[in-house]
Amino acid sequence: MPSWFEGDQPNDDARVALAVLADAQSQGLRPQDYRASELAQAFERPSQSASAPGGQAKLGTGLTSALEHYLTDLVHGRLSPEVLKHRFKAPPLSQFNAHAYVLQARQSGRLAQALGEAQPKVPMYESLRRAMSAYRALGDPAAWHTPLPPLPTRSLRPGQAYAGLAIIAERLAILGDLPTSEVATEHYEGGLVDAVRRFQERHGLEMDGVLGPATLAQLNVTPAQRVEQMALTLERLRWTPLLYAPRMIVVNIPEFVLRAYELQDNKVRLDLEMRVVVGKALDTRTPIFLEDMRFIEFSPYWNVPRSIALGETLPRLRRDPDYFVRQGFEFVTGQGKVVTALSSQAIDAVQRGEWRIRQRPGPQNAMGDIKFIFPNDQNIYLHYTSAPELFSRARRDFSHGCIRIETPVALAQFVLRQHPEWTRQRIVDAMGSGQSRTLRLDHPVPVLIAYSTVIVKGDGKVYFFPDIYHQDARLEQALGSARRGL
Repeated sequence: MPSWFEGDQPNDDARVALAVLADAQSQGLRPQDYRASELAQAFERPSQSASAPGGQAKLGTGLTSALEHYLTDLVHGRLSPEVLKHRFKAPPLSQFNAHAYVLQARQSGRLAQALGEAQPKVPMYESLRRAMSAYRALGDPAAWHTPLPPLPTRSLRPGQAYAGLAIIAERLAILGDLPTSEVATEHYEGGLVDAVRRFQERHGLEMDGVLGPATLAQLNVTPAQRVEQMALTLERLRWTPLLYAPRMIVVNIPEFVLRAYELQDNKVRLDLEMRVVVGKALDTRTPIFLEDMRFIEFSPYWNVPRSIALGETLPRLRRDPDYFVRQGFEFVTGQGKVVTALSSQAIDAVQRGEWRIRQRPGPQNAMGDIKFIFPNDQNIYLHYTSAPELFSRARRDFSHGCIRIETPVALAQFVLRQHPEWTRQRIVDAMGSGQSRTLRLDHPVPVLIAYSTVIVKGDGKVYFFPDIYHQDARLEQALGSARRGL
C-alpha cells in the first residue's frame, strides 16, 4: 500500500480517508467503530511514535485497516442477514475485496471517487441517506423536551380542547407537516387537523385526523430516534439483493405494500405498486426471504395447512357442520381420493394426519382466484383473497403468513409480460373458470420479502412505519452484541 504520508505530514489521500471515516454517520455507520477520532488526532499531530522508526508505517497500517473495515461494512453490512434468519439466496456477486479496492484506487489516484462509488446502488439508499442527514440536522429540538399532557379522553377529535396542542403544533412544524405560520389555538381544529392527517399518512396510521394513542406514540418519537431508525434501514438496504433478473417483485412488510420493478437500460423502473395483507404480528408472521416465482395457479384449491386445520377448521366443523358445504371444503385421502361428504370419521382422519382438507375453487376460496407460487420451505405465496375489504385498513397484518395482494390481474400481467398470448382477458377468464390450472413460468421472477420501517418516495417525503414484527429492535440488539464481541 502506498504511504499515507508526504514527508512527515499526512498526504491528500490520508486526509480524504480520515474525512470519510469521520463522516461515517452519514452512511448510518459509527465513526468510533473505525477509530476515526483517534486516527485523526494521530495524523494531525504526529506523535513521537509516528516520527520514530516504523512509526509512520504503523499509523498507515492503522488507517488502511480502518478504511477497509469501513468499506466492508458499507458494502456488505455490519451483520449477515442470516443472524436474523433472513434468507436472501441471490446469485453470488463478485466478492468485494476491500484491500484490493483501496490499493487500486490509490494507485490510480482516485481514492475520493472510489470511496463515493462504494456506496450501495440499491434503490432508495441515497435518498434515505439524505433524509437521515436532514433529520440529524434538526438536532435535539426543545419541542420534545416537554412531555405531552394526558388527553382529556382516550382520543382527541376535531373541535375538542387540549392543553398539549401548542407542543404538537411545534413538533409538526419542525417535521414539515405544519406550516410554520400556523398558530395553534385552544381547540383542535383547522390547519392543525390537516397537519395531523399528513403526519398520520407518513407514519402508517389511519388518516382520520383523530389524536389517539397510536398517533401520539409516533409524535413522541424524537428526530434523534428517527435517525437511528433510518440507520437501521440503511443496514437492511446493504443486505438487499440487487435486481439480477429483468423483473423483480418486492414486498415491504411494515408498509404493507408490494412493488414490481423492471430493469430497462440498466436502470431500475417501478412498474407496479399495490397494497397487501401480511401475516399477523402476534403469531403468524410472514418470513423475510428471497425466492424465485416459478408458477401461477389459476382458480386454485386451498390446501388447508395442518396447523390451521387442527387449530381452526376442524373445531369449527365440529361446532357447525354446515360450514363444510358453505365453504366448499372436501377431504383428500392418503391415496389421493376425494371425499365430498362430511363425517366424524373424516374429521378424525384429518386429526390423525392421515387425510387432509382442502377448499375447492370458487368465491369462498381463501386464495381468491389466483395464486403466485415461489417454492419455499415455509409454504408462503402471493394470492388474492375472498376478503378484499381488508385492503382499506391502514394496518394490514391479518393473514396466516401468506401475502394477499390487492390487484392480482395487474400482477399476473407483469409476471406474464413476456408471454403476449396471455392477454388480460385470458388471465381473467382463467381466474374465473372454476377449474384449477397451474402455469409454469419460462422466466422465473425473483420475489423479495423485505422489511423496511422507513422509505423515501419519489416526492422526497419520508415515511415511517411501526416495527410490527420488532425486527428493528432485534437488529439493534444484534448490532450491539456484535460490537461488544469485538
